[in-house]
Amino acid sequence: MVLRAPKKYLVVRVASSKIHGLGVFSKKRIQQGTCIIEYDGEKITRAQGEKRHKIQARSGAFYVFALGKKWAVDGATGGDARRINHSCDPNCKYEIKRGKIWILSIRNIKKGEELTYNYDVTEQGKYPCHCGARNCKGRM
Repeated sequence: MVLRAPKKYLVVRVASSKIHGLGVFSKKRIQQGTCIIEYDGEKITRAQGEKRHKIQARSGAFYVFALGKKWAVDGATGGDARRINHSCDPNCKYEIKRGKIWILSIRNIKKGEELTYNYDVTEQGKYPCHCGARNCKGRM
């Protein structure tokens, strides 16, 4: 299966989020299973990624995305997908295919709804979560 995201600006917009800072919102209804956007940015080594993550995390930002044991993507240098916030009850998930990170809907998403996915932070419980979901764990 080849994943192809639609043109970013036709499907999503960036705006203020109730969860954290800026968020990504749907511009139209998105069906379950839709490939929405690529999480892109500079491809770096995992070692570089760990260093950048420590710096970014001090401000509550999480832009470094692991691509396996050797590589990572620093979304701070990428597009709108870096603004997708974490949720304990997400409406999206990520998939890594052929060295690219894709954001896909896991349920139908209403027009104007904020896109979220579970960050799967490796230092579980270290950072506060502000997603506001009924099942929010309070930490991620």
